[in-house]
Amino acid sequence: MIEQNDFSNPRDRLWLPFMSAFYDRFAQPVGWMLFRVLIGGALVYEGWPKIMAPMAQVGFVENIGFYPGWFWSPLLAVMQVFGGFAIAVGFLTRPMALANAVMLAITLWFHITFPYGDRLVTEAGMQALAAGGADMLTSAGKRRLADGGTVFLAQVQEKAEMASLLWTGGAAFFAAFGGGYWSVDRCWLKKQF
Repeated sequence: MIEQNDFSNPRDRLWLPFMSAFYDRFAQPVGWMLFRVLIGGALVYEGWPKIMAPMAQVGFVENIGFYPGWFWSPLLAVMQVFGGFAIAVGFLTRPMALANAVMLAITLWFHITFPYGDRLVTEAGMQALAAGGADMLTSAGKRRLADGGTVFLAQVQEKAEMASLLWTGGAAFFAAFGGGYWSVDRCWLKKQF
């Protein structure tokens, strides 16, 4: 069982004992808060377009097995935006983080199970580019599409998986440990789930 003082830094256990108060009173609370704001803020950022068009994800959620889409699409938007904001400020942190961790684990599963594919441009598209359509591309675009976009899509796939893994782990962390020292839960509500 982890006790509150398990995160303290007793002077007799540190190489630099004079740093104990700095770690306990500043570095740990700030680090905890910054990580919470990062995870919550990223959820808000990703969810904002969904909240602006709450039914835009209907096809997506139904394609991965969540019916009816008209229910799950707006719920996904609300969870990301309002849940992300709640995590960022540390309000009802554990339940909000748990709900988002489950959603993000499903997202991670989706990215692994349904990769983007191995080509961005079809053979016919490559022929069209070779016939003069390449003039519309920048030099970077030409390099990225030289192999049909295979390497580029592999990079996009890897980044999608890694971002989902980070967010899932971050949300799970706050579901387990709460909002930390400087959170609405601890500072104003004086209670946590």
